[in-house]
Amino acid sequence: MLLLTGLLAPWAISAVLAAALGRFPRLAGRLTAAAGAVSFGAAAAIWMAALGGEVLVAGPGALFRADALSALVACCIAAISGLAMLPWADMGKEPADTDRARVFRGFGSLFTLAMLVAVTINNVALMWVAIEATTIVSAILIPLHRSKASVEASWKYILIGSVGIALAFAGTVLAYFDFVSLLGRRHDALNWTLLMDVAPTLHPDVLRLAFVFLLVGYGTKAGLAPMHTWLPDAHSEAPAPLSAMMSGVLLAVAQYAIIRWKAVVDAAGGPAFTNQVLMGLGLLSVAIGALSLVRQQNYKRLLAYSSVEHSGLICLGLTFGPAGVFASLLHLLNHALAKSMSFLLAGRILARNQSADVDRVSGLVRAMPATGPLFAAGVLALMGLPPFGLFLSEFLLFRAGFTSGHPVATSAALLLAGVGFVGLAGHLARMLHGPAPAGVATGERGWWMLAPLAVSVMAMIVLGLLLP
Repeated sequence: MLLLTGLLAPWAISAVLAAALGRFPRLAGRLTAAAGAVSFGAAAAIWMAALGGEVLVAGPGALFRADALSALVACCIAAISGLAMLPWADMGKEPADTDRARVFRGFGSLFTLAMLVAVTINNVALMWVAIEATTIVSAILIPLHRSKASVEASWKYILIGSVGIALAFAGTVLAYFDFVSLLGRRHDALNWTLLMDVAPTLHPDVLRLAFVFLLVGYGTKAGLAPMHTWLPDAHSEAPAPLSAMMSGVLLAVAQYAIIRWKAVVDAAGGPAFTNQVLMGLGLLSVAIGALSLVRQQNYKRLLAYSSVEHSGLICLGLTFGPAGVFASLLHLLNHALAKSMSFLLAGRILARNQSADVDRVSGLVRAMPATGPLFAAGVLALMGLPPFGLFLSEFLLFRAGFTSGHPVATSAALLLAGVGFVGLAGHLARMLHGPAPAGVATGERGWWMLAPLAVSVMAMIVLGLLLP
């Protein structure tokens, strides 16, 4: 019952309390933080059990299931969502802005619940439903700070995301009909565990076609090029806590769905086909993400294009054999920590400078003596520098590429990662150094808010020094 009562129930309760306690924002905030802590504790316990070889199940017919992969992504979701629910600067000055805070806590809790359901449900059709629910709920929050640009970004996200998820639905239905044509109708036909058991008996060509639809569909949510066009607009216009959740863990949820289906298709006809299409989309994503970093002038869009690049690296690693899969999952974990932290700090910088343009932000080290260095640490981690975990995961990923016999693709990705490194380094240097803009206050407020982010930096350093 740990899956239902410990991991999922706290966020459902949090959503209800956020609506019921709108007039008491401090109490609602503390209860939401408590829900996040309980959910993260449950996720950590599930992860420890999974590392010991245990698979937890719950619900009728073992509908909910958490193996090691589910536990890893669930732990990321619970930790980052709990962090994002803290009253960050660009959410308004609580308790004065109670309506905005209530909306964010309510729909943010539902957003987290949908992501957790997606990675713990055993049925791939219900997984599709949960991922579609994340689109609907998060789209409501993108224009929380109402403007023409944020409303346009929300509609763009809905339209592109819905088209993508419709293609994923077509792939799911195609796989279901192949199952039914061979094995007959069963109520558990789309349970992932059953699909894995019967995959060798299914038609490989049908599943390959289904995988194309599934990859385009879930790849849209994962920010893979060329379906990534919604991501820079949505992440740059959304409130920073939502951007942290979307870029940190929503992309990981979509990657999770791709990994689940890849396992089924590989069991049916071998990994050659899935590796080819994933390698192509992965390289394209790394190229577009890295090249966009060089010319980008908005630091929130800068972080968004970095997500496109890292999402491509994760997909690329999945094609490099078992060592590459390990590197990809480690990269997923490291990216979730670094990107969520960077977006939350970008929200503080935006609230202080009232501008997201790189050219209008300077002297961060002087103006914000704690936020500036922490933001630098997050961006340096995203650049893949030691001693942060992303350096180790990228090193393992590229090594797996060379040792698995893909020197051309690996060399191209390495070169493109270098281009992204140069782009991020140049923008970061301009933001950190020089005098602060006229009229921008100096000093830090809300020091206690930065403590969890300092813990994130420590976690990234630990992951860079100790191999899990």
